[in-house]
Amino acid sequence: MPYKTLLLDRADAVATITLNRPDTYNALNLALGRDLFDAVLEVDDDPGVRCVVITGTGKAFCGGGDVKDFAENLPRIGVLVKELTTYVHGAVSRLVRSPKPVVVAVNGIAAGGGLSLALSGDLVLAAESARFTMAYSKIGATPDGSSSYFLPRLVGVRRALEMYLTNRLLSAKEALDWGLVTRVIPDAELASATRALAKELADGPTKAFGAAKLLFQQSTQESLETQMELESQSIAASGHTDDFREGVTAFVAKKAPQFRGR
Repeated sequence: MPYKTLLLDRADAVATITLNRPDTYNALNLALGRDLFDAVLEVDDDPGVRCVVITGTGKAFCGGGDVKDFAENLPRIGVLVKELTTYVHGAVSRLVRSPKPVVVAVNGIAAGGGLSLALSGDLVLAAESARFTMAYSKIGATPDGSSSYFLPRLVGVRRALEMYLTNRLLSAKEALDWGLVTRVIPDAELASATRALAKELADGPTKAFGAAKLLFQQSTQESLETQMELESQSIAASGHTDDFREGVTAFVAKKAPQFRGR
């Protein structure tokens, strides 16, 4: 389907969703929120897609909510924000729960809801010029988009509060040191590095990737014994997949496996 505020491309089993409101630093308004939600559902349901990439056009990954839009709609701001977060939260939830690996390529500022969207990735690549900030308290707002869930788990409550209360701006290197991103890439190499990583993941045992994602998500809520039981059930189930059969057969034959996500 056509999208007005983002680009959706598919190649080599990789779907790339590119936020495309560069004049507003890819700020999240209702149109972009809807498009993002619909695009995420579309690629999640596409059996031909085995890896998803999220990135942005221009100088920013995503500058957060469209504050100008907020200011112009103050009489109905509660309704506007609830509708916007319904779309954004739905997209984040689907990305996190998707069995497909999700790579986020942060090409510039990731602020507010943009930071939250970045945190939802399984692997996060940051350009050297990328910057990360919560930004919410600048407009007297509280966090949304999953940041109050993921940020304390990644950096601890103390640092999460510092980022919110002081609007501390993290460089890409600081974000790497704090555990917010997976790798820092020279700006000129971000696109190629993202493509290479996404292709590597898409060529991998994506059925096992999805099951592993679920295990890691469950681990924060379960006891040791329950988690080990979930592991036992999951690895036993993976043994019945075509990819497992291919993997062990290729290993014994000392060949490179050809996974198909089945």
